Amino acid sequence: MSEINLTLDPMGEAAAQQPAAPTLTLNPEAEEKKEAPVVDLDEQLLSEAEKKVVDEFSKKIDIRDSNQVLQYGVAAQKNVAAFSTNALNKVSTRDLGEVGDALSSLVVQLKNNTPGEQKKTGFFRRSKVKLDEMRAQYAKAEANVDQVTKILEQHQVNLMKDVAMLDQMYELNQQYYKELTMYILAGKKKIKELQAGELEELKKRAQTTGRQEDAQAYNDFANLINRFEKKLHDLELTRMVSVQMGPQTRLLQNNDTMMIEKIQTSLVNTIPLWKSQMVLALGLERSRQATAAQTAVTNMTNELLRKNAEMLHMGTVATAKEAERSIVDIETLQHTNQQLISTLDEVISIQQEGRQKRLEAEVELGRIEGELKQKLLSLRG
Repeated sequence: MSEINLTLDPMGEAAAQQPAAPTLTLNPEAEEKKEAPVVDLDEQLLSEAEKKVVDEFSKKIDIRDSNQVLQYGVAAQKNVAAFSTNALNKVSTRDLGEVGDALSSLVVQLKNNTPGEQKKTGFFRRSKVKLDEMRAQYAKAEANVDQVTKILEQHQVNLMKDVAMLDQMYELNQQYYKELTMYILAGKKKIKELQAGELEELKKRAQTTGRQEDAQAYNDFANLINRFEKKLHDLELTRMVSVQMGPQTRLLQNNDTMMIEKIQTSLVNTIPLWKSQMVLALGLERSRQATAAQTAVTNMTNELLRKNAEMLHMGTVATAKEAERSIVDIETLQHTNQQLISTLDEVISIQQEGRQKRLEAEVELGRIEGELKQKLLSLRG
């Protein structure tokens, strides 16, 4: 794991996050009934060296610097955004349909050029076919199969490169996740220090002096803390996107791996088996054994076609689902909007209440002054 370096400049570096240990159970039904545990974002997620980095970095945070607050964690957010874009491009540019077409073409070649076929339309439809005709047909079919084989081999190489690239993308995402975690923890640590220290001192001073400027200073500083808390919340949303991109990347990688295995099966098993059956048919041109060989090859070809169709369906559906997922749920945005509206309503209510109290105080002060004057006049009478 590379060393973590946090920065108040939006060009910080990140490090990988180790996956959590799996949980084993002997009672899966009971486990399913339990609610998912809430993951606490605390320093237990960090190593001792990373904790030290967070401690030192939190001391550099100045929430009075509006530009610093604006740029806080932006580098990590941009990295996650770029990662998401690359992953989406990978989904949209990879055409697994071409692999499926090549496999389908191979199946057609094998099915239409299998020895012993007794259908009315096919290579071996006549009961007495000459050996040289069979050889000519076999040579043509073999050339077609070899061409499809080259296409499949190229797809296999490309898919293997994709798998390696997705490994790198996964590691980068782990680094971004760890970097965001450290930014958030450093910010929360700073907020706790400010709330227990400077904010509390400003509050006590305002209560002691009763001066308007001291109360305003307390309110301004509380607003700065609140603004920084919102910034950390934005980072937490981005961190969740990074958390979700991990399994999504693995799903894409798994699809590619399964397709590689399917191509490998076709190259090392299906095609050599078909060629061996063709050689057998050439030797047993008029034998009923050719019919048995055709049956075996046809069954194998049908099974290959079904499996390829199932795999293509699974891969396409899974890829489409992941590509259509939203980065942030609309419910989250609705909740944020409602909270903002509620806050504005409460602020207006508090201001109106304060204005009413001041008016009542003015009336009371006038009454008190009148009583005092009346008392003074009565003393002279």
